[in-house]
Amino acid sequence: MSQFLLQSLTIGIAGTLAMDLWALALHRATGQSLPNWGLVGRWFAHVPRGRLFHGDITRTPPVRNERAIGWAAHYAVGIVYAAALVLLAGPEWTAKPTFLPAFAMGMATIAAGWFLLAPGMGAGWAASKTPNPAKSRLLNIAAHTAFALGLWAGALALA
Repeated sequence: MSQFLLQSLTIGIAGTLAMDLWALALHRATGQSLPNWGLVGRWFAHVPRGRLFHGDITRTPPVRNERAIGWAAHYAVGIVYAAALVLLAGPEWTAKPTFLPAFAMGMATIAAGWFLLAPGMGAGWAASKTPNPAKSRLLNIAAHTAFALGLWAGALALA
């Protein structure tokens, strides 16, 4: 069990960190806005209060420590996805990691963003209510590809 926890934590943190480094590099190279983890934290904080969907999360009352909640949730979700990858891919994969299972997990995780988080925050299904949905979707795919590369790198570091 402790090996599973170590693998999940290491692989999940590596994947999430890779996603964050990608966002930072994209921001520095192109001026693309960084993710607003405070708004994500606001969304997460309202879920236990029974509010999953918001017309516009920016118009929902702020919550105390929402930025910290958002960052913590971001990394916690990455760790949960890594745990799912470790369970699904099995000990053979963690002993000798290949990219394909990590990439499949990275692409699968886009669904939560497109069909839960985005509509929950008022951005519509698959970011359909954003000013440029195609750009938003491509950025999501790129970010989750970075996440997949980080998952793989974290697994390689442990192998």
